[in-house]
Amino acid sequence: MRISSITDLILMKIKRTKQIEDHAGQTIISEGIDANYLDMINYAVFALIKLEFKA
Repeated sequence: MRISSITDLILMKIKRTKQIEDHAGQTIISEGIDANYLDMINYAVFALIKLEFKA
């Protein structure tokens, strides 16, 4: 997976988190804000590992 793809995923999660916050945390299907924050952290760590170990 390319770094630019990971960046896009993080940006999509940020947008979705803002949408959830705009609706006072109410979601129908989504996992919620905390899950989005964890996903963003996981993507960021994965990107850092990928940058460190270019092979």
